[in-house]
Amino acid sequence: MDETYIKVKGKWTYYYRAIDKFRKTLDFMLSEHRDEAAATAFFTRAIGNNGFPDKVVIDKSGANLAGLQNINCLLVLSGWFWLIEILQVKYLNNIIEQDHRFIKKLTEGLQILQLSLSDTGRHRGRTHDPQTTI
Repeated sequence: MDETYIKVKGKWTYYYRAIDKFRKTLDFMLSEHRDEAAATAFFTRAIGNNGFPDKVVIDKSGANLAGLQNINCLLVLSGWFWLIEILQVKYLNNIIEQDHRFIKKLTEGLQILQLSLSDTGRHRGRTHDPQTTI
């Protein structure tokens, strides 16, 4: 699991994403904030859609650690007998870190396309209007 900062519709936002060991995206979420509440919301959503994992690999982000600890507390309070193992190992998280390059290139390409389309639209308004007479 990891998050990165991307631009969506001209606004910077955090892109949370969880993948499995085969690099398949399990779940994702966009958030305005990178904090404990956002991490907890993401883990709740990912677990609700995919079931409970045995372990989760994260980076050294304190927000992600706090979010998983919140989920583990909820499991204990609900009477579950096992907890999600939290692994904060940088090299194990490299798979998803490398995938961020693809996501960022994709979103940058879309932004360039949006700019070129909006430029075309602006110039179109300045050209000859067929309803006006010359």
